[in-house]
Amino acid sequence: MSTFTITSTIKKYPKRLPYEVIKEKVLGKNYNLSLVFVGKKRAATINKQSRNKTYSPNVLSFPLTDTEGEIIICPDTAVAEAKKFNLTHNGYIAFLFIHGLLHLKGHDHGDTMDKLERKYLNAFNIK
Repeated sequence: MSTFTITSTIKKYPKRLPYEVIKEKVLGKNYNLSLVFVGKKRAATINKQSRNKTYSPNVLSFPLTDTEGEIIICPDTAVAEAKKFNLTHNGYIAFLFIHGLLHLKGHDHGDTMDKLERKYLNAFNIK
């Protein structure tokens, strides 16, 4: 049986998005996933430790095995970016989650990933 957990080191993040349903649609029911919401400082620390980058990212994806991974989202970083993607704050968090799931599935940035992101945004009526 797969597991899906959501944890947070911050108080405010979109709690009512259908994370588990989206996860199952993209990765399947047998994938074990941990979703973590963090603040800017923690996101920057993780980014520095894991990728040697010195900024606070909006999303990070870490495949652990073929059937297990972790996604880290920084809502504070995402707030500033939502408008340029013409999405609400919650919609952009959902987009970042989908983006992270697609990376865990093995997709790289490009046309295929862009098409899949739009497909899932439409499928879940994310605005």
